[in-house]
Amino acid sequence: MNALLTISAIILNSVTIQALRKTSSLPQPLKTLLLNLAVSHLGVGLLVEPFYFALLVKWLHGDDSTEATCTMFLSILNLFSAASLFGVMARSGDRFLAVHLHLRYQELVTQKRVVVVVILVWVLCAFLLLFYSVVFPNISYIVFAILGVVYLVFLALIYFKIYFAVRRHRIQVHALHVAQDNQLANAARLRKSAVSVFYVYLVL
Repeated sequence: MNALLTISAIILNSVTIQALRKTSSLPQPLKTLLLNLAVSHLGVGLLVEPFYFALLVKWLHGDDSTEATCTMFLSILNLFSAASLFGVMARSGDRFLAVHLHLRYQELVTQKRVVVVVILVWVLCAFLLLFYSVVFPNISYIVFAILGVVYLVFLALIYFKIYFAVRRHRIQVHALHVAQDNQLANAARLRKSAVSVFYVYLVL
């Protein structure tokens, strides 16, 4: 099962990255966030899953792994897992801003700012990895548990706000009857995009 997950993660995320690179219809900031997610998931398929597969084979043969090997595996696992989770947070925040900012979204959410956010995500993940591996390995589990709770609460609040904002927009559009078709189409597109990221969040 792990081998199948490895193969599917590599193939599907490689295809996703290639498709995103060739797609010109997507806004550049959105494309950057999606590419970041696909790269972090591809890292899981290329590094984390095969490493875990090799450890399972060793354990099945009664060969205990050294502490250094287990530490290396956990370090790679934490790096790409954290990158995936923070990537989903960034993507969800982007959808939240798209719903709330309307016309100001393109002005405030620029490509440069999104690139900075993506870089900060990976720097934060590297810092957490250093924290886990070197600085305070004994209390790192408590820190990660707190971060996990913050992650769940943050995304739950984000999606509640998105839901109520989209609902309010729909009521306003129906009440105004001004350019109704275009506004409804835009609201439906934003809602569909937000729901898609919400499904990713649930799976993670």
